[in-house]
Amino acid sequence: MKIALVHDFFTQWGGGERVLKTFSEIWPEAPIYVIAKDQKLVDEFLPGRTVIASFLQNFPGVPKAFKYYLSFMPRAIESFDLSKFDVVLSDSSAYAKGAITSGKTKHICYLHTPTRYLTSDKEEYLADAPIPLPLIGRPIVKMILRGLTKWDLAASKRPDYLIANSNYIAARTEKYYQRTPDQVIFPPVDTKQFQISKDIKDYWLVLGRNEPYKRTDIAILAANQLGLKLKVVGGGTKMSELKAIAGPTIEFTGRVSDDELADLYSHAMGLIFPPKEDAGITPLEAMASGRPVIAYGEGGALESVVAGVTGEFFAEQTVESLVAVLKNFDTTKYDPQKIRAHAMKFDAEEFKEKVKKIVEKISR
Repeated sequence: MKIALVHDFFTQWGGGERVLKTFSEIWPEAPIYVIAKDQKLVDEFLPGRTVIASFLQNFPGVPKAFKYYLSFMPRAIESFDLSKFDVVLSDSSAYAKGAITSGKTKHICYLHTPTRYLTSDKEEYLADAPIPLPLIGRPIVKMILRGLTKWDLAASKRPDYLIANSNYIAARTEKYYQRTPDQVIFPPVDTKQFQISKDIKDYWLVLGRNEPYKRTDIAILAANQLGLKLKVVGGGTKMSELKAIAGPTIEFTGRVSDDELADLYSHAMGLIFPPKEDAGITPLEAMASGRPVIAYGEGGALESVVAGVTGEFFAEQTVESLVAVLKNFDTTKYDPQKIRAHAMKFDAEEFKEKVKKIVEKISR
């Protein structure tokens, strides 16, 4: 069986790219098709793998400025000749679901989310997008988004089999694409990378790409108010703004290696998870380390965190709501072994077996 993997962009390292890497471990010979790539990231995280970029890779400023070529995205993902493959497995938060396959080629899509800036977050995107000459540019972008929205809906019908990464995303898929996913499989965590430690330090963790929707600011301001030590792990476009509001108990580590991250998890009091995520891998990584999670009680976190067993929820995405939970949070109440046992249900090997069964079934 010949299989190809299709991914939106390999220009950052995040949850979607971790899922792609897991797919590539199942099928190590499968070529990977992307709209654009950062070869340094490919060499770091997918060494030796064949990653084929679209014609967009040759445009000025790509990969850093690929977002300025919105109107070319559909043509880019549709440009790949996938006719020689028996199965195309895409993972998509935007365009990969729109890859075109022939009649004999089966397309399975692992959907991270309906495209946010074409559905639920369209107004926020228009308000915050870094558009040159905004008075002239924004009307043009609105026109482009209208065309992309029509394409996005049509593209959502192309996969033969659709997997949602959470029940939350399954519901959003029904709402925005009028399509019920065939199955829900939560993203994987490589539990063997993490371990329980008896040596717990006095700091909390918050991590991920520091973009506006991640709401890292809530964790920082809550830690400021309570005088708690907080380590902020990761990069992102909002780092300067976050550093500007951080008090003396906040430490910014930047990006860290996998080994360093595992060490940070295992010694932390717990993880603060403030965003409304489609699924969320970082809570699972913390739980695989036996550490509890304080999560905003919306989105995919409701499907991974168990209140009173592996952590707690704060009800509103505000500093006050998070502070109220942190004030009364007793880390000794949570059994690290039970927390890790829960995380094992989401282990990468379990995920691989589920996906392999679907591919085998669809390719018959």
